[in-house]
Amino acid sequence: MRAITYDRFGPAFEVLTLTDLPVPTVAPGEVLVRLTTSGVNPSDIRARAGGRPGVAKPPFPQIIPHSDGAGVIEAVGEGVDAARIGQRVWVWNGQWQRAFGTAADYITLPTEQAVELSDHISFEEGAILGIPGLTAVHAVLGGGSVAGKIVLISGGAGTVGRIAVQVAKASGAWVLTTARPAAHEDLKALGAEVFDYSAHDLAEQILAVTDGVPVDRIVEVEFGKNVETNAQVIAERGTIAAFGSALDMAPVMPFYPLMFKAVNIDLVLVYLLAAAERQAAITNLTDLLERKALDLRIADVIPLEDCARGHDLIASGARAGSVVLTI
Repeated sequence: MRAITYDRFGPAFEVLTLTDLPVPTVAPGEVLVRLTTSGVNPSDIRARAGGRPGVAKPPFPQIIPHSDGAGVIEAVGEGVDAARIGQRVWVWNGQWQRAFGTAADYITLPTEQAVELSDHISFEEGAILGIPGLTAVHAVLGGGSVAGKIVLISGGAGTVGRIAVQVAKASGAWVLTTARPAAHEDLKALGAEVFDYSAHDLAEQILAVTDGVPVDRIVEVEFGKNVETNAQVIAERGTIAAFGSALDMAPVMPFYPLMFKAVNIDLVLVYLLAAAERQAAITNLTDLLERKALDLRIADVIPLEDCARGHDLIASGARAGSVVLTI
């Protein structure tokens, strides 16, 4: 089978190689998926570049990158219902703590990591459900229903943020979001109140719109950069569900303003969701997809062999949606 591999950290065009490998053998409890698409995520870029904390060299001699993808089950291992053969699926955690991910013709993985994909969802859309989709759904709904609550989505123009805006809106929340001015009209069309994230008086603007009513839940892409603002607008016993802090990786928190509101800080790492959390997120995501409540924006669809270009597109930030490889 064709696969993109790397055996050392470095720039995409230097270390990513198109390789010929044997089709993997399906083990008991697993499925063999012939992949049609592979999603490229910022976490894949950091892993290939050696940007994960405390990781000095690749954890395996040869790695196929990417955790997200979609395709069709071609074979099943012992203990898996043969009726799954021929089923359209999307996969999650394809390369998490494993050597071989989705940038290849095939992948084997535990049957529960291949989720049925409805016919009205394209394989390209299926390739962005694992990390962006589950992160957005868990960050919004991981604490329970948000119906009738005020939810603030930081960075609503980002891939996770834009999905989160739609999840919150479809779940009955009053949705506020921050974004660059060029993205405001799109986010307003999705039903959100939109603010310029760079405004010096952002907290005051948010509370003016809500008539002083504080925010129940914040979905945060830049925890360190925005924690002061969040401390001002969050409600007592509110939750900050943070899935990123790239601009300030060692933030200093306003501890007492947060403590005296008894704020919950939920650090969301989608790879490590507990089984019950994962299943709840999958169930909620599936429901939203069946209701056709999500517009999944894809910026670039490029061939497998151009994987390095896909990595550089993500790294540059020069995109307005997800990057997907076709296989």
